[in-house]
Amino acid sequence: MATAITPATFSMPKPSLTEIPQGLNLLIVDKDRFVREACRDAALALGCRASATDSIDQALWLVNAQNIDLILLDWNIQHRGVCDFLHQLKRQRQQCEIVVMLNNDQVRAAVEAVRAGGFDCICKPFGLMEIRLIVERVSEHLTKMAESKTLPANSQSPDGFGDLIGCTREMEKLYRLIDKAARSRHPVLILGESGTGKELVARSIHRASPIREKPFIPIDCGSLVPTLIESELFGHVKGAFTGATHSKNGLLSIAEEGTVFLDEVGELPIDLQSKLLRAIQEREIRPVGGTQNIPINVRILAATNRDLEHAVVRGEFRRDLYFRLNVLTLRVPSLRERHQDIQLLVERFLEREEKQTGRCHEISDEVLDAMVAYDWPGNVRELENCIEQCCALNSGPTIHITDLPPSMVNKKNSVSSLAPDSRIVSMADIERRAILGAIERLKGDKLRAARLLGIGKTTLYRKLKQYQTVH
Repeated sequence: MATAITPATFSMPKPSLTEIPQGLNLLIVDKDRFVREACRDAALALGCRASATDSIDQALWLVNAQNIDLILLDWNIQHRGVCDFLHQLKRQRQQCEIVVMLNNDQVRAAVEAVRAGGFDCICKPFGLMEIRLIVERVSEHLTKMAESKTLPANSQSPDGFGDLIGCTREMEKLYRLIDKAARSRHPVLILGESGTGKELVARSIHRASPIREKPFIPIDCGSLVPTLIESELFGHVKGAFTGATHSKNGLLSIAEEGTVFLDEVGELPIDLQSKLLRAIQEREIRPVGGTQNIPINVRILAATNRDLEHAVVRGEFRRDLYFRLNVLTLRVPSLRERHQDIQLLVERFLEREEKQTGRCHEISDEVLDAMVAYDWPGNVRELENCIEQCCALNSGPTIHITDLPPSMVNKKNSVSSLAPDSRIVSMADIERRAILGAIERLKGDKLRAARLLGIGKTTLYRKLKQYQTVH
């Protein structure tokens, strides 16, 4: 339990300063004189330079005049929005980090503060150790940011960013957000339809960040058996359950100082959502069957194709976890929103096929026109699969319209041939028939069906579960 800040707190011996760079410049902004003085004494005990004020105007002047590195800012210092003040501070000195001090019941305020540019939040009352940890984290962050400026520029190219391909305005906006997200350690929620490349976005954030050399561990929350998800995330001790013949480290601890990517986070069972929330907030986990908490230091990236706001309203997803994950939000555009990128994607996929098979292919103008006109419900994954099919089935160097999947070739004809009084079939019914028909034709091979349909296996399993519920 933390030792609350009191004058007696500072009678203890000065702690070791091996991890803290000398000269970190700290500013405390709070209306409470006792809090200002206690925080200032704590900072001085840690070897920092420190000053304090109860005036926002003076803080705006001090941040540049004294080259402030870290600000401890009271959320309740003014009645009007503190977020505007945060923006002002960051505009005046971008390399200055801001930690917001707030009360335990201000969870929503913590999310707003981080979104406005805050580095982190700390709840009152806090002790010397909490300030020490904040100072260490900010020092480490500033050091890594300085080092990253000496590294080569990020992996953005004229045709994309990392493994992401596209140069439309929608993608360029996404690249800018990835670059911003890579500079922080805050959780990121990546939204987008199935097949848009959400995991590629997560990997791009990790590779462009200062922790690029640390582990990147993806976890598919939708494909794991519910009874095993907890063990995979948090680990277990020997004898925790039947079959636990030895202890196992959880993926959240294995990824120490790295990135954990929670794909399809919306599929997590509600009871595990509370445990994940605690792990993110407290930065510690407890293995299944264990009695001791294990500290963790990982960055959380999460992705989903579900509407989490509606899931929160329906009680299927915890509101507090949603706010915790939704600090930074990136939306990956669907392929139908960026048809101009289709030719670039096709060329890249054909180049890869040539490297893998040694066979060179090209597409006819008619095929390219058909691809641009198609809606691609399975997005980039469906386009990639289409190219693989065409190259596998085509005997010559040129891919013709007859080499395309029947669903693309017959789309125009099938729509125009509908009689005026034909029964209108819903998209959900068409989707259901396509999925069940593919599984039947492939004799129950669900993984191959998902690949040929251009959807993820998680989406396929979720759809099948819905069909069973309906019937």
